[in-house]
Amino acid sequence: MELLKEIIDVFLHLDKHLTSIVAAYGTLTYFLLFAIIFMETGLVVTPFLPGDSLLFATGAVVALPNSGLNLLLMGILLFIAAVIGDTVNYSVGKYIGHRAFSINNRFIKQEYLLQTQKFYEKHGAKMIIFARFVPIIRTFAPFVAGVGTMEYKKFITYNIVGGFLWVAIFLSAGYFFGTTPIVRKNFTLVIFGIIIISILPAVFEIVKQKYGKKND
Repeated sequence: MELLKEIIDVFLHLDKHLTSIVAAYGTLTYFLLFAIIFMETGLVVTPFLPGDSLLFATGAVVALPNSGLNLLLMGILLFIAAVIGDTVNYSVGKYIGHRAFSINNRFIKQEYLLQTQKFYEKHGAKMIIFARFVPIIRTFAPFVAGVGTMEYKKFITYNIVGGFLWVAIFLSAGYFFGTTPIVRKNFTLVIFGIIIISILPAVFEIVKQKYGKKND
């Protein structure tokens, strides 16, 4: 229970935690955030890591006068992390193949794979772009693409476009709006709102599937 409270606290107070990290580690913060974004997108076992909210909070912290961090450099590094992460995830899915759908444990849940596969069937290759903005689906999308028949040339194109849009939108939003008085005063609510808005598409799909099954 204490661990859960700590995780929730980190999610909702990312600005405070990031500010402390920047104060303690300075430019090493670049590499720490690079690692987090890489793991969230590149490792199927870490879909719980913050993505959208972390990018927004990072932009807000970079905008602080004494942060010592550069927005362009941060954006480039996190973009590279996002693209490499998805590429690694795709490669693992390609290697494992359809055996992936026989896996069902505490780290790789069958329901996540099936939900992502349905998302893929609905949106096709564009899923790689759309999935960037949907937690959990974001982590499993490149993996499922690798398991499926999507060729790498098509995958990497959508991967680059999706990674750029995802990082640019949330990082810029945090940088330009995260330091405004109303956002700073209600930063926890803003982060909470981003998390809720991010998971709405996934919740909508789940409800739609259950409602559809009842009508069948």
